This record gives sequence, C-alpha cells and structure tokens, in this order.
Amino acid sequence: MALSHPLPASCNVFSSLAAALDPRSASRFVLLLVGAVLARGRRTVTTWIRAAGLSRDYRPCYTSVAAAGKKADQVAARLAGRVVRPLVAGSSRVVLALDDTPTPRSGPHVQGAGIHHNPTPGPTGSAFLYGHLWVVLAVLVPHPLWGVTALPLLARLYVRQTDLGSIALRHRPAFRTKLELAVELVRWATNWLTRVGQTVWVVADGAYAKAPFLTAMTALGVTVVSRLRKDAAVCDVPPPRRPGQRGRPRTYGENRLDLAKRAGQRRGWTTGTFTLYGEVVTKRYKTFVATWRPAGGAIRVVLVDEPHGWRAYFCTDPTASVADVLALVADRFSLEITFREVKEIVGAGQQQTRFHWANVGAFHMCLWAFTATEGWAWGKAADGLTGHRQQSPWDDRTRRPSHADKRRAWRREILGEEIRAALRSGADEREIHATAERLLDLAA
Repeated sequence: MALSHPLPASCNVFSSLAAALDPRSASRFVLLLVGAVLARGRRTVTTWIRAAGLSRDYRPCYTSVAAAGKKADQVAARLAGRVVRPLVAGSSRVVLALDDTPTPRSGPHVQGAGIHHNPTPGPTGSAFLYGHLWVVLAVLVPHPLWGVTALPLLARLYVRQTDLGSIALRHRPAFRTKLELAVELVRWATNWLTRVGQTVWVVADGAYAKAPFLTAMTALGVTVVSRLRKDAAVCDVPPPRRPGQRGRPRTYGENRLDLAKRAGQRRGWTTGTFTLYGEVVTKRYKTFVATWRPAGGAIRVVLVDEPHGWRAYFCTDPTASVADVLALVADRFSLEITFREVKEIVGAGQQQTRFHWANVGAFHMCLWAFTATEGWAWGKAADGLTGHRQQSPWDDRTRRPSHADKRRAWRREILGEEIRAALRSGADEREIHATAERLLDLAA
C-alpha cells in the first residue's frame, strides 16, 4: 500500500497490534500484515513486502517479522482484546482448543526444523515430514449463522531436543515438551480471561490427555474435555465414608473399570439427540463417573457407539452433561479446518525464512491475519461476502462464506479505499498513474 495513503478504517486493528512493538518496527509490521491479506500466489515474506509497497525497504522488514516473533505474547493479547473478547463477551464460558500442526519446510539451514509426524499424508505422502511443528491455541467462537469458528491467537514452536543445535545459542530456547508448551499457552490465556470473570474450558486432542497437562489444568481451575484411551486405567468411585471413619477420604476407587467390557455390554445404552457439526443427530451412549489418576480424581466418562466402533471421551468436571462433552468434541474439529485454511489460503509455512524468531513471527502473522479477517467479516451479511459467486453460476451461492470469500471481500474493500484515495479531489496524474501500476502488479 502506498505510504502516502492512510490505512482504511478496517485495518486499524493492525495498528493496535503494532503498539506492542518498538516504534521502529511497528509501522512496517502494520503494512506487512496488510500485505499478508493482499498477497496472492505463493505467500512468502517477499510477496508480503511487494503487496505492502515496501520493496525499497525490504531488509528491515525481516527484522520487523522477527520482532513480532519475540513479542508474540504481547501482540496476541492485544488481538484477543480487540477482536476475540467482544465475540465472547456475552458467554459465561470461554472454550479454548489446543492441537499441534506441522508446516513443511526445505533446506538444511532452517533453524528449529526437524522430522515430525505428518497427520495428513495423503494418498502418496509420507508418514513423516521435514519442517516445523507448532502447538496452537485458539478460541472457539460460535457464529449465529455459520457455526463454530476457531480463532487462533498464539502458538509455540516445538523443537525436538536433537534439533536445538540448529538454533544459534543466543536465540536457542530451553527444551520443552508439547505438553509443557500447551500448559504455557493455557496459562497465558487464563491471564486475560479470568479478569472478566469467565470460566475456561479446554478441548484438546487425545495426545494431551496426560498427567503433566491435566494436573496443571486442575491447578489453574480449567476444565478439560478430550478423548480417553480405550485401555485407560479408570477406577470406580470410592464408597461413602462410614460413620466415625478416620483418616483422609479416598480419592480413587479400588475396582478397575474395563471400558471395552462396558462398551461391549448390550444393556445400559441410552439414545439421545444432540446438535453436532451444525446438524441434529441421534447418538447411542453410556455415561458414568469414574476416577482416573492422570486427572487427579473424578471424571465424567462418555462412551459413544459409532458406526465404525465405540469411542470414549472424558471431562474433568464430573457434573458435565453428555451434550456438553459431545458438542465440544465436535467443535474441536473447527480447529482442524482453521489449520487447513491458514496453510492453504493464508500461506502459513511458505515464508522461506531461516532464523528462529523470523519463523516464529511469520507463522504468527499468518494466524493473526486469519483471525483479523474473521473478525472483520463477523457481523457482515453473507451476500456482501459472496457477491463474486454470481460470476460462477456453477457455484452454490447459498453455502456459507468460506475464509477465502471473506479474505477476497476484505481485499476488495482495502483496494477500493486505495483507489478512492488516489481519485480524491486534487490528486495529480502521477499519483493516479502510480496507483494504477501498483494495482496492475497486484492483479498480475
């Protein structure tokens, strides 16, 4: 964007985020975020720079990206206050989603990169990939028309202990497991959520249903919903204390519960109707309260009879309802959709940066661009976001707007503001010509 033109009002959120950075990096950071929204094709940092009109000042732009990585916690807190908090202000419970996702990279000099499990290998893909692995925290926000959306705020780069040597010593972080990184993210979130008096629930992948994470969540007063292993060592609830019995009450029961046997029994199943994935469905389930040592006490267990086999879920709040547990398990899938769109549409992982903090900053800028785009489009009518579909009669105009639709509509608004600024009264021919050339570069 030409530096002589003011930012559109819709981009003021980027100026709010930049206030967390040093003034020397803040102005470039704002324009780079605008460039990340306008960029097309392969979304490298150089593409952001060209889209933002900063080609003559490209070297300090990489410094601004790295500065954003170092101040990610502070920038994400501003984004949470500006975009996410108004969307969850009316609810008494805030639901966080946790999961990890890889971004493939190439080259031997990319700091922090290593070999990680590939969750989506595809028909010809490998079970492993070389790149970065990110533990991501998002807020699940229900839209009144378009269902639950996961708005990512903050991430942590997980680096295997054998790969720490690729990071320069002065920038090298201490080794932390994915569970420890997840605890850091939730602790960061509770700092700004508890100030407004909202309870916090976390729905996570089954890989995080382990004692180090669950114990920390109990200490923070956070309720966890996750998948339970079929061979989990759950026990029954201890019986009530006898009159006059001395000593500390028992926490765990004496009898081991076999989940497979309970699921295999034909009796005891209940049928209920739930709203999952935006549809009303009927499920057969069993539920009971048990005790589990990794959770530190009683949990609510829910067994669900699926067409491909039974599954087990749990909640660390034993008073939780089956509807709560199943709804949150279904809502967690929105984070998987967010991962796909952040990579395919925003371009996370394509930035071609080598150094540790530049990689951290570039990935977060993709997350923040996604959340800012969703926040911009939150209250807008669907027709205003999908108007371009009239040029595609083969498309379904009634389906809900995708993130690509919202991103395209925001780009049109930003570029429209730039055109109107160039055509204002008193604009000279050279300025109009420069704006036309810039728009041609973006289009081609």
